Order: sequence, then C-alpha cells, then structure tokens
Amino acid sequence: MEEEEKGKFLKEERKVSGWKGHTQRAHLNTCSFGAGILRAIRHRLWDSLLISFSMYSRIPVPLAEWSKEGMRHALCFFPMVGVVIGMAAAGVVCLSHSLGWGKLAFGCVGTVLPVLLTGGIHMDGFLDVVDARSSCQPVERKLEILKDPHTGAFAIVYGMVYMLLYLAVFSELGEKAFPAASGVYVLERAMSGWSVVSFPKAKRDGLASTFAGEASKRTVQIWLAVWALAASLFLVWMAGALAGGMAVAAACLVFGWYYRMSIKEFGGITGDLAGYFLQVCELVMLAVLAVML
Repeated sequence: MEEEEKGKFLKEERKVSGWKGHTQRAHLNTCSFGAGILRAIRHRLWDSLLISFSMYSRIPVPLAEWSKEGMRHALCFFPMVGVVIGMAAAGVVCLSHSLGWGKLAFGCVGTVLPVLLTGGIHMDGFLDVVDARSSCQPVERKLEILKDPHTGAFAIVYGMVYMLLYLAVFSELGEKAFPAASGVYVLERAMSGWSVVSFPKAKRDGLASTFAGEASKRTVQIWLAVWALAASLFLVWMAGALAGGMAVAAACLVFGWYYRMSIKEFGGITGDLAGYFLQVCELVMLAVLAVML
C-alpha cells in the first residue's frame, strides 16, 4: 500500500515538474520573441536616423541600408538635424565671444554654418523655386523649371539677396538670442517635414513623393507635431513669452502662406518647395528674434 501511494506521489510530482518546465520554456520563448522584436525596432529606427542625416545633412554618419522600413520613419528624425545645427550655432556664439570676433565675422560664420552642415540641399530648393516663381509661367512650365539642372539668373540674384539678408540678420543676433535661436532650426524642420507627408503633391515622382510614399504617415505626423511643440516651448521658454511667441507666430504665418502659394502656383508641394519654405521660415524667425531681443 505504501509503495502504491509512493508511486502515485512520484507520478504527480513528475507532472508538476513537467508543467513547470513547459511554463518556463514558454516564458523564455516569449522573452526571446519580445527581445527580437525590440532589436528589430531599434535597428529600423537606427537606420531611419542614419538615412535622415545622410539625406538632409553632410554630418558624417555610418552607412545605412536605404530600405523601405528605414525610410518609413526617416522624417521623424529630420528635426534632429536642426538640433545639431542649433548646437553648432550656439557654439559659434561662445567661440566668437572667447575670440573677440566682430559682428561681421560672427555674421559670416553664422550665415555659412547651416549651408555647410546641410550641404546646401535646402538652399538648392530655394534657388530652384525662386527661378520658377520669377518665370511667371504656367504650372506645368514651373514644374519643368524645378527639374531643370541649370541655374537661372533669378536664382543667382535672389540667392545673393537671401545670403546678404541672412548675414545682416545673424550679425544682429546678440548673445542673449542664444540658445533660444537654436530652436528655430528644429521648428522649421518639423514643419517642413510635416508638410511633406500632409500636403498635396505637385507630382508623383521626386524627393517629396518618395519620402511621403514610403513614410508611415500617421506616425510621422505625430512625431513631427511633438517636435514642433517642443521647439515652440523651447523658444518661448528661452527667449521669453513675447519674443518666442512672436517667432512661433511668424513661423505659423509663413507655413500658411507656403501652403497657399504651393497649391496656387504649383498645384502642390515638391521637395524643392519644402526646402524653399525651410529657408524662408528660418530667415523670418531669426529676423523676429533679432528685432525682439
């Protein structure tokens, strides 16, 4: 009788041990699966970050595979390029103060800094758009001018005017304008990127259509809206409610004008128009801070 009871006990114990082992294996498999998903997400986001910096800057980054998964969230990291440029601009202020630079030297370095760090990709869009707008041609012809690799006379003239205006504005930015002015480079990119995935496109091909087509629209819109809100709060906090608020309001006005102008004159936006907006918005916001601070 005792041996029979002992056998039953051992049998039940093996069942319990087997159940525990199965549970532990299932738990380990679940953890491994979850860890694999997290690694895949981190890898994709890392690729998205690298794609964004590779496309919109000349800042050295490791090579990344330009896959559909990587491009899906690349625009989410577009404002981070602005963070780097803003930090570099603030560094120029510190350097100019320590070396005793005059306004002209300070203004010249501050003017060329964004162009050097971005490789002039947005300035290229600005030049193409002013060329097209100055032609006073129909929509179809303007879109052809945007695709034309040649530089027109209007692009050269307005490019010189823009750089001179930028030099004047940046020269008037005092030390107290920084680090608040660093938020300008972030806000404009959040708004420009948001327009790429949200506004109607003037054509099916091109940079804007490519990034918008591959992007996870809702996710990118939310991320860029968060970036824009954070940059706006940073401007208000660092520059004060009046100056910061005026700069943000000016950016919103330029954004509204950009939408109406793009639809009316081009039938939608392109990558060049997104770059055009970025350059105009940057100049306007910096001018507001130069006047208010």
